Formats: sequence, C-alpha cells, structure tokens
Amino acid sequence: MTDPAPGPTEWGEGRHGVGPWAEEHPGEPAPSDPRFDPELLNNGDRRNVVDAYRYLTREAIRADIDSRRHDLHVAIENFSNDGNIGTIVRTANAFAVDTVHIVGRRRWNRRGAMVTDRYQHLRHHDTIAELAAYARAEDLTIVALDNTPGSIPLETADLPRRCLLIVGQEGPGITDEAAKAASMTCSIAQFGSTRSINVGVAGGIAMHAWIRQHADLGRAW
Repeated sequence: MTDPAPGPTEWGEGRHGVGPWAEEHPGEPAPSDPRFDPELLNNGDRRNVVDAYRYLTREAIRADIDSRRHDLHVAIENFSNDGNIGTIVRTANAFAVDTVHIVGRRRWNRRGAMVTDRYQHLRHHDTIAELAAYARAEDLTIVALDNTPGSIPLETADLPRRCLLIVGQEGPGITDEAAKAASMTCSIAQFGSTRSINVGVAGGIAMHAWIRQHADLGRAW
C-alpha cells in the first residue's frame, strides 16, 4: 500500500515517476506479480526510486536491496543531535550499505534522508562500547574517519571488506572512545582553507572509497 503521508520527494507529480500502468503500458495487462502495489499500478508511482523499482511495494524493494547489500556498515555518533544523519542514510541507501548505526540519541531529523530510511536498515546503540561489541560479534573491522595526526590517507588505505565505518559529529569529530575502538583511522586529503569537510559529505566520500575497492560495479544501476 502507498503511504498516507508522502515524503518530500513524493509531493505532487513533479519531475519524478510514472503514471498509472494503463497509461505507461497501454494494452498490457497489469502485472499479477504480488510484489507490485495495486494502488501504484492504478494511480502512478511518483516515488524517488530507480526505474527498476517502479510500481513495486516498499517490502519488495527492500527485499531486493537486501539481496544486493554490501559488507559495509556505517555508524554516526549522535551525541549532540547531529543534522547530518539524514544525508548519511540517503548515501548509504544509494550504495546498498548493509546497516546504518546511530550511536547516542535515538531521535534524528529524517527529512534529510529523503524517504530512503524506508529502505535502509537502521540500528541504534546507546554507546560506542555497545557498537564495538556488535562489530566483534559480526566480525566487522571498525574504521574511524577523522583528520587527526597519524591517520591513514583514505586515498591510499586498504579498507577491509567487512567494515564498520564510524564518522563523528559536525565540529568535534570522532570521540576518543570511538577512536580507541577503531582498528585504523583514515583522513580525507584536503587542499583548501577549511579545517574540515561536512560530516555528510565526508561519509559519502568514505563509503565510495569502499565501493571502489570492493563492490561489483557490474551490478550498479
């Protein structure tokens, strides 16, 4: 079923989406596959999803992504109610990250996720210690992202395949506890005047670095 409260990229018809099945595929019967949503077939699909997922139910889309997810997890510390979590979630969805872990506060502004949190696995941890215990149990190597002295340049780092990437908060960066839990800390090369890159942007750069090393690009859209 379609959602009663549409998200920000689903308001009106806009530039996205397709009309009712009968308009897009005149003369063709509506699909009988149970993965298709009857309301979307009848009324059109204006969601912000790739064409391969048009008319599919949310559950069917999530199941398909589950079959294609990577061995990459991403965690973001949320001890000061960081507004970049939505950006991290949206980027993680684009790269089929296994799970986004939110450490600290449970509440966060979902608007920046642009509805992608509906298709992305999310998990909450109260503390870094709890996150680290999860990583050990799942055989994930923790990699921190921060531009601190002694960090390894992300551009030359060999990232582990089973990886849990931790990004810090805007401003303070990675906490000491997170740094101690990590097997390695990577930094992003910068050449301008700013002291640091936005956390959401930095997280996206780091996720893509992992994608370049480990993903099967032949499966990308």
